[in-house]
Amino acid sequence: MDCQSCREALSARLDGEAEPVPTAETDAHLAQCTACTRWQASAQALTRAIRVRPVGPEPDLVEAVLAAAPPRHTALTPRLALAAVAIVQLWLALAQLLSGATGGHGISTHLFNEGAAWNLALGIGLLVAAVNAHRAAGLLPTLGGFVAVLLVFSVSDLLGGTATPTRVVSHLPLVAGLILLYLVARAHREPTPGTPVKHEHDDLHHRDHGGDQATPSPDGRHGKPRHLRPTAHHRRAA
Repeated sequence: MDCQSCREALSARLDGEAEPVPTAETDAHLAQCTACTRWQASAQALTRAIRVRPVGPEPDLVEAVLAAAPPRHTALTPRLALAAVAIVQLWLALAQLLSGATGGHGISTHLFNEGAAWNLALGIGLLVAAVNAHRAAGLLPTLGGFVAVLLVFSVSDLLGGTATPTRVVSHLPLVAGLILLYLVARAHREPTPGTPVKHEHDDLHHRDHGGDQATPSPDGRHGKPRHLRPTAHHRRAA
C-alpha cells in the first residue's frame, strides 16, 4: 500500500465512512510509515479542533422567551359558568328523579326515572368538565348528539301538545352547557402528537421576514409545509 491510499483510508475512517481498503492493510502500513503516522495525528487533531470547540458565554434568553410566549388560555369565565350550569342541571335532575320516585309504578314511571338519571349523569359530566377542562372535548359528541335529538323531539312534542312550554324551557341549561363546553374545550385544545405547535405570532413572523410559501402539490394546490428529513446519515464501516 502506498501513502496516498493509506491517507484516503484514514480520511474515510475519520469521517465514519467505509474504508476503500481493508483496515488491516491500513494499520500495517501505519506501523511501518512514519510520515503517514504523523499525517494521521495531524488529521485527528484538526478534526477534533473543528468538531469540538470550547463553550463560550451565551446570553440568558429565559426572560425574553417567557415574555414572547403566548399566554396560556385558562378560560376561567366559561369554566365558572359551566360549573354553574352543571349545578342547575343537577338540581333539575334530582328534582325530576325525586318526583318520579313518588309518582307510582309501571313502565312510564321507569322511563321517567331513566330520563332523570340521564339528566343527572349529564350534570355530573358538565361539572367534571368544568373542574378538569381537558376532559371537555370528550363530552362534546355525547352532549351535542343528545341536545340535537332532544331539540327535534321537544319541538315535535310542543307542537303536538304532549309537552308544556315549562317542560321544554327546563332543557335550556343543557343548551347553555353545550355552548360553554365547546368554549372550554377550544381554549384547552391540545396539539396532535407528532405535529409542531403553531401560534399566531409564528405566522406574523413568517410573513414579516419574507418566508417561503407553502410547497404546491402536484395538482397545483398549496398544502401544509412538510417535515424536513435528515440531510446526512452515518455510514457504517464495511
